[in-house]
Amino acid sequence: MPIALLALALGAFGIGTTEFVMMGVLPQAAADLGVSISTAGNLITGYALGVVIGAPTLTLLGNRLPRKTVLMGTMGLFTAGNALFALAPSAGVGMAFRFVAGLPHGAFFGVGAVVAAGLVRKADRAKAVSMMFMGLTLANVVGVPLGTLLGQQVGWRATFAVVAAVGVLAIAAIARLLPAMGRPGPEETSVRGQLAAFRKPQVWLALAIVTFGLGGTFACLSYLTPILTGVSGYSETGATVLLMVAGLGMTVGNVLGGRVADKALVPGLYAALIGVAAVLGAFTVTSGNQVAAAVTVFLIGVGGFMVAPIMQAMIMEKAGGTPLLVSAAVQSAFNIANSIGACLGGLAIAHGLGLTGPSMVGSALTMLGLGLAVVSASVDRKVQRKVPARSASDESVSEEAASEETVAEGSGTDELAPARPQREPELAAV
Repeated sequence: MPIALLALALGAFGIGTTEFVMMGVLPQAAADLGVSISTAGNLITGYALGVVIGAPTLTLLGNRLPRKTVLMGTMGLFTAGNALFALAPSAGVGMAFRFVAGLPHGAFFGVGAVVAAGLVRKADRAKAVSMMFMGLTLANVVGVPLGTLLGQQVGWRATFAVVAAVGVLAIAAIARLLPAMGRPGPEETSVRGQLAAFRKPQVWLALAIVTFGLGGTFACLSYLTPILTGVSGYSETGATVLLMVAGLGMTVGNVLGGRVADKALVPGLYAALIGVAAVLGAFTVTSGNQVAAAVTVFLIGVGGFMVAPIMQAMIMEKAGGTPLLVSAAVQSAFNIANSIGACLGGLAIAHGLGLTGPSMVGSALTMLGLGLAVVSASVDRKVQRKVPARSASDESVSEEAASEETVAEGSGTDELAPARPQREPELAAV
């Protein structure tokens, strides 16, 4: 794999850390800013809103710029947003800066995925994309726990100052390691062409698979700490260690997903979604035993994040020659999945299903994602049947036109010339 992928992975590490570490330092931020925990929760919402809005907006604004320039620019905005947030005087101002920090998230991953795929041969594209996303999964193993610890010991502002420093390192790495890239061609920069990809039903189906398939995983992960402390019997420290185990599973799943996507895209997606649904369903039982719960948490991370690189590769394939905006839209779908999963998991708890309720909801959402994957494959087959038929028809027309052209050329005459008389059979015989 090209060393340039490390620069993209470093940027992904910074983005993953700032996205999830807010959950770990929320009590410290709330106390320092003088607001309740629920009000401080808007700092998480502000970032997610920035992702959803920024993904298509910044992607289109940077459409005509060299990809390397866009990557450095988005990391610059990310760094500025986190540095300003670390200095925020109030929760309201802090939410605005969190929104700014979230804006480049989707554009960075969207452009980064296209760049990563372009650095390697076609057979290794999904693997290359998964290498970039490994930075995101490693953030859950290393960045979030260390950031949370730093926030508890020194203060939440120090955590985001360090995140901003990671952004500076990522900019330097992109500038140094990523090869020079010219401006993209006209077919890649056409806004109409980028939007045309969304006319394909397969693209919308793929985004829906991301929303519901990964929404199932987030329904459980959003409430993992209370499940582990309230059902499995872990201490808060033990639950933090299990969160790292889940992050390790995500890293393994991300690597496996990249390899599977390059070899068997659709079967790999089916297998990953079935596995996630089964493991989430099993967690309603295994969560009652500490050892079984630890193993299941690891498997949830593996299965859930196998889906991510598979879907990224699938959506880029569906988009055809204009994958940039669609690739960025995946990140919006990812954050919508996070919101839907957390919302439905919370409703399950509130309506009497208890702390195992999110796992039940998660399994059902993942099965819905599997159903959409089956529909998507069916649509693909119908499209593929039409294309050969149309190609055969075009070939027939081309052959007929070529035949007529040959006759016209052989005559050596134009429309006004008299027709050459046919030789009589008897004369021909002579």
